[in-house]
Parts: sequence; structure tokens; C-alpha cells
Amino acid sequence: MYRNIPEVMTFKECQQLLRVGKNTLLELLYTRQIDGFRIGNRWRVTKESVVEFMERR
Repeated sequence: MYRNIPEVMTFKECQQLLRVGKNTLLELLYTRQIDGFRIGNRWRVTKESVVEFMERR
């Protein structure tokens, strides 16, 4: 089921996968419901973090 998800996603890819808006994804990242990290000023989100979040929902 999660085979086609890249190991590390861009902000936009994560947004499209979760079908949420920019502000919602930022809130999920800032409240640590989804773990992400920044490279410069760009967010990156791991597949593992997104899968865990989806399974908790």
C-alpha cells in the first residue's frame, strides 16, 4: 500500500499525499504530529512519519 511513497518527501508531495492545505500541514509539523526537518528553508518529511500519522488517524 505504501510502496509508491518516496522515503523522503517534499512539502508539496506530503501535502498532496495527505490531501491537506499548506497551513494544515504546517500546523501538523509545528505541533509534531508529523515529524519533519528542514534543509535550508525547505521542509522534508519522511515516509515513516507520514505512515505513522495516517495509521493513527
